[in-house]
Amino acid sequence: MILTCPQCATRYQADAAKFQPSGRNVRCAKCGHLWHQDPPPTELDAPSDIAVIDETPPPPVPEPAPRAAAFAPNPVISRDDVVTVAPPRARLPQQLTLGLGWAGLVAIVLVVGWSAMSFRHQIATVWPQSASLYAALGMKTNATGLDIQDVRYHRSMEAGQSVLTVTGTLANDGPRELPVPQIRVGLIDDDKRELYHWTFIPGVMTLRPGQSTKFQTRLTNPPSAARQFELRFAKAGE
Repeated sequence: MILTCPQCATRYQADAAKFQPSGRNVRCAKCGHLWHQDPPPTELDAPSDIAVIDETPPPPVPEPAPRAAAFAPNPVISRDDVVTVAPPRARLPQQLTLGLGWAGLVAIVLVVGWSAMSFRHQIATVWPQSASLYAALGMKTNATGLDIQDVRYHRSMEAGQSVLTVTGTLANDGPRELPVPQIRVGLIDDDKRELYHWTFIPGVMTLRPGQSTKFQTRLTNPPSAARQFELRFAKAGE
């Protein structure tokens, strides 16, 4: 027997013997529509009256133009309610997208961390509060943008007097031209006490970005108990 889905009009070829007198539930394999299908009608008994039978075969009746997918595989036939289970979705694209997202995040964190380490002097110049954070991480920073480099101390005797000579280089690591402040030199003994200090002005007033200049300062008859030296920029009032 031929079944037709009342929802999408898809036609199926079904075995009439599978239908009980009370009918049964049928689900369309194409659209999933569920309906109750009555059994095919039983053949009527032959009439007692004699009728004239036309032996001429009837002309073939043209079948109507079939719709797309007119005949589909056998429908799902069940006595109970039918539960349609959707096939699992492919998870590979989602997992791949998630993995790429994490990789991009890690790359951004690495770039930001490298930039924060490599340009810490420039960052401390623009944001001086960050200098304490870098100091807590054990990294030297310079919030002023100026850096004292290659400091050397030398003792000598001149005209019977002891002379302490301090030399070094002052460099501008910042992104803009900066004024050159005074430099303070402190002499410290073994007990970490400051015995003497003095300030001096390097030979230039300003330094452009990337520019450096050498400096030298001298002290006659420094304290003999001085064992250590502290060199830094002088604060206001010193």
